[in-house]
Amino acid sequence: MKRFIQGEHRGQSTLLPESLDDYVSDTNPVRVVDVFVDELNLATLGFDGVIPAETGRPAYHPAILLKIYIYGYVNRIQSSRRLEREAQRTVELMWLTRRLMLDFKTIANFRKDNNKILRGGCRQFVMLCQQFGLFGENLVAIDGSKFKAVNNRDRNFTSAKLKRRMEDIESSISRYLAALDAADRQRQQPLSQTLLAWRRKSRSLKLK
Repeated sequence: MKRFIQGEHRGQSTLLPESLDDYVSDTNPVRVVDVFVDELNLATLGFDGVIPAETGRPAYHPAILLKIYIYGYVNRIQSSRRLEREAQRTVELMWLTRRLMLDFKTIANFRKDNNKILRGGCRQFVMLCQQFGLFGENLVAIDGSKFKAVNNRDRNFTSAKLKRRMEDIESSISRYLAALDAADRQRQQPLSQTLLAWRRKSRSLKLK
C-alpha cells in the first residue's frame, strides 16, 4: 500500500497531543450552539439544577444538557439513546460537552423535568438563527421543516405573518420532543416485556 496516502498508526504517541478544539473549525455551527446557551440566564428561565445541591452526588450543569438537545434538534437526532451514543463518538458533541459522557437516562430525565423551558430554549435558538441567517439559507429541523432566514422582504412583519412563523417553529419543536418521547418509549417497552417474562418464569420455577 505504499502508493496510497497513509494515516497514522493508532498506537503512535505524540509529544504534543492535539486539543479537541483543533477538530472544530471556527465556522462550525456547533460553536453557535455553545455561545447561545452560555449567554442564557438559565436560572431566570427556570431550569432545574442551576444552583448545585450542597449534599449528594454532583450533577451535570443544565447548560450541558440544553446544548445536547439543541444539537440534536439541528442534526435530527431523535432519541435519548442516540444522543448518548453520539456524545461518545462525535467530535462536535465531545467538544460541546467537554468530553462528558452522559447516559441516556440523564438526558431523558432532563427533558421530562424541563419540558416547557427546553421548548423555549429551542425556540429562541431557531429565531436567533433566522435573524442572523445562520446554517445557510434554511435551518432544517428534526422533522424536515425549513425555516428561512430573515431577509429584507421578511423584515416587514405583519402580525399575522409573525404569528404564523411562531406557530410553525412551535409546531416543529413539539414534533421534535414528541419524536424523542416516542423513541424512548419504544426502547423501554421491549425491556419491560423481557422483565415481565423473566418474573413469570421465576415464579413458575418457585412453584415447582
